[in-house]
Amino acid sequence: MTSDPQALTAMAFDYGYKRIGVAVGQTVSRTATALKVVPARDGEPSWPEIAEIVDEWAPDLFVVGMPRLESDEANSFSDAIERFSRRLSGRYQRPVTYIDERLSSYAAGNDEQARTNGLDAAAAKMILLTWLEQPATDGAVRSQ
Repeated sequence: MTSDPQALTAMAFDYGYKRIGVAVGQTVSRTATALKVVPARDGEPSWPEIAEIVDEWAPDLFVVGMPRLESDEANSFSDAIERFSRRLSGRYQRPVTYIDERLSSYAAGNDEQARTNGLDAAAAKMILLTWLEQPATDGAVRSQ
């Protein structure tokens, strides 16, 4: 993890019951890269693969996409995403923040990295880019 509070590495997840997209980015460059798609079985992620990615990139925090309805209410999928997020934070001792992921998969379909790293990874990249575009509320970690 980085010591500069302004320079954070964030890892984003686009959670799904069969696949989980993963992306990484930095607050200084405000860029994100789609990494890979991690398989899941009935919502249970391949934790060894996630551990490998977390160990390699050493993120300071996690950003998880949370789908919202047009009325801005939580989606029925929210409970599963929150459960995944709690386990992610507990396993790797890092904070989790959520970002509205509406249309992230649609936007990811036009991203070059969707072809090489998978649509779900590109969706995670879109989630992270959305988070990076928000102004920081406390000078470092932004949360929703």
